[in-house]
Amino acid sequence: MDTGTHLVMGIGLAGLAMVDPVVAGSPAVHTAVLVGTIAGSQAPDLDNLLRLKGNACYIRNHRGMSHSLPAVLLWTIAITGLLQLIYRGSLPWLHVGSWVLLSVAVHVFTDLFNAYGTQAMRPFNEKWISWNIIHIFDPVIFTVHLIAILLWAAGLVNPAVLFPLMYLLLVVYFVWRTYYALQLVRKLPRLDHGYHKNDSYIAIPTISLSIWNIVKQSEDDTFHIGNVRNGQLKWLDKTKCSSHPAVEKSKNDPAIRSFLYFTNFACADVKEHNWGYEVRWADVRYRHRKQYPFVGVLMMNKQYETVGSYVGWLSDDRLMKRLRMDTY
Repeated sequence: MDTGTHLVMGIGLAGLAMVDPVVAGSPAVHTAVLVGTIAGSQAPDLDNLLRLKGNACYIRNHRGMSHSLPAVLLWTIAITGLLQLIYRGSLPWLHVGSWVLLSVAVHVFTDLFNAYGTQAMRPFNEKWISWNIIHIFDPVIFTVHLIAILLWAAGLVNPAVLFPLMYLLLVVYFVWRTYYALQLVRKLPRLDHGYHKNDSYIAIPTISLSIWNIVKQSEDDTFHIGNVRNGQLKWLDKTKCSSHPAVEKSKNDPAIRSFLYFTNFACADVKEHNWGYEVRWADVRYRHRKQYPFVGVLMMNKQYETVGSYVGWLSDDRLMKRLRMDTY
């Protein structure tokens, strides 16, 4: 989920904590829990600092170890320990730590529902888990939290009643979205008039509840990209992956390896220039304004030696400026 959603969820969990008599009975403890759940709801995304080491490092590691099973416990211990230091050991650590643990766990768990996903099963498995059910910003989740928080802040509703009901409704919402996503993927072959045996599909949620982006992968390394609106499938683009020798050579570059480590939906295109080759890997899940802005690009000379590279989100014009290469 996005930072704003994680923030309101952290505040919401502090409201839910009012069902705990120990928390509800002490303003000091409840303040500590509020700080702890907000911190816990943000802590796993501190790996955004990896951007300082470059986009390739960030893309390879974001939502990796910071969202793993050991990290959930480490974030909880670190935040709870810091709160105990601030409050000079006077907090009921089991109660405070439990709510901090819940906030960190909810952060990691909800991130599994969007297309980006996490490596939540590390160190046992490095597979990226992305369930493609909830958009990274879901207006329903954010709005429901915001309304509940405002009602709580205004003193109009007892938080011990409001927030359990809110989270019960959100559990139902998540279950419904999961069921809908599974049913949509199952019926895509019937909606697709060009379906062939062994074609595979993924449905990617958008900010709209009625629109899903669709990617179809065929056996010949062709991707079809489209969407479903109100139950109707429409294809918008088709891309055929290149088998040029430069594509295989590009896989040896550390930046491209980082890009391919993250996605199973990368498709390569090769352009030949007088100075060498431009190999552009694009993640076909992310199509915006007729472009694929999430790319891994490698410039190589005629001897397949790297002369420039970039991994990240960028438009065509900005990419050329970033690489500072004359492709004409």
